[in-house]
Amino acid sequence: MKISEAMHAPAEWMEADTMVIKIAERMAKDDIGAIPIGKKDKLVGMITDRDLATRVVAKGLDPKTTTAESVMTRGIVYCNTDETLEDVIHLMDQKKIRRLPVLNEEKRMVGMLSLGDVAHSVGLQLAGELTRAVADHHK
Repeated sequence: MKISEAMHAPAEWMEADTMVIKIAERMAKDDIGAIPIGKKDKLVGMITDRDLATRVVAKGLDPKTTTAESVMTRGIVYCNTDETLEDVIHLMDQKKIRRLPVLNEEKRMVGMLSLGDVAHSVGLQLAGELTRAVADHHK
């Protein structure tokens, strides 16, 4: 199965200079746990609900004045629409990640692939193995 068949679309990213209060509001409004972050028309990182809890709230930062760029996870792991779901499952397993932006052949973000998308697209055994792999305890 191709990623384009399993991903959810559309997906949007937010600018690196966006205040994290706006990121959190978008997450709440859209019921999502991660938002890709872009700068100068290029994806540069990701902010998850966990990032907000550990890098903003736990450190006492003001979400109204803290930018996405200052607390995001830098770098971005992504997949392409023409990749197979099996290949991307291996990538998610290796990198221990639960969500991936999906880029098309023009390197434009066209969707997101989440652990939930995978679980709805593959057999229970494979979905369970991936869930266990990405849910390993942190060291």
